Amino acid sequence: MTTASAPGKIILFGEHAVVYGRPALAAPVTQVHADVDIAASDRPGIWIDAPGISLRCELNALPSDHPIASVIHNFFPPLSSPHFRESKMEGQRGVKITITSTIPVASGLGSGAAVTVALVRALAAHFNVPMSAEEVNAFAYEIEKIHHGTPSGIDNTVITYAKPVYFVRGQPIETFTVGEPFTIVIGDTGISAPTKEAVGDVRKLWEADREKWEGVFDQIGRIVKEAREKIESGKWKELGGLMNDNHALLQQMTVSSPELDRLVEAGRKAGALGAKLSGGGRGGNMIALVEPSDAEAVVRSLKEAGAKNAIVTQIG
Repeated sequence: MTTASAPGKIILFGEHAVVYGRPALAAPVTQVHADVDIAASDRPGIWIDAPGISLRCELNALPSDHPIASVIHNFFPPLSSPHFRESKMEGQRGVKITITSTIPVASGLGSGAAVTVALVRALAAHFNVPMSAEEVNAFAYEIEKIHHGTPSGIDNTVITYAKPVYFVRGQPIETFTVGEPFTIVIGDTGISAPTKEAVGDVRKLWEADREKWEGVFDQIGRIVKEAREKIESGKWKELGGLMNDNHALLQQMTVSSPELDRLVEAGRKAGALGAKLSGGGRGGNMIALVEPSDAEAVVRSLKEAGAKNAIVTQIG
């Protein structure tokens, strides 16, 4: 059996503006992850078992644009050919691919990108096709484009490298050092985050008044750069105000929601140093920066305010 895994991710600063060339900061969330196992099967074909989404079928029974099918078809087109089976499956009648994940779907934690990265790594290892991290990342980005329109590329990048990332679209990837670990609480609204829709709506705003929104994106870019400096120098407590400022700008973009705003406010009232939505918005997650001793109080407050789940994670 071949096994591969990939963590979740959280965007700390810079979502949406990152699509327009500004920087963003993201970090892996190792408390949640996607896992893929590939093993020989007695049944001919490529069988997929993903219990979390109630999927159990042979590859060819799925539409070609299904997220899992698209990974396999784009990664290894000859998978369906008899010649491939003869040359690569070493006498196996077929293979079984089992996909499990503890990452909530459509919540801003990178569920789709994590499944893609884990699946690509498992396929590469099982069929002895060497792939570098750069190649895995590039492939995962192509899959993200199929399903999200114009994604920033940050999800696949931070998940592939499993390190905090300073990301500027089209520029070399920069991982960075966390001067002193800090704690955040991730609160899940339980509402699916329609990333493609939110990204599209921001684009409409930008097209209608480019000067205004370029100015907003510039403000977010400055926040991101300052946040990186604070993280690297260990001055993490100063991130709280930057989170609050970033959230206010995201509200202007119309990508927040009453549920997200309620959780952000609940986190702040419970002692968080700052809080903001994280990811595409309109649902999904928010994050709150906390002193470790305040984490549980913030978790309780978020749940009382409607959070379906809350994760405490350490960055660095």
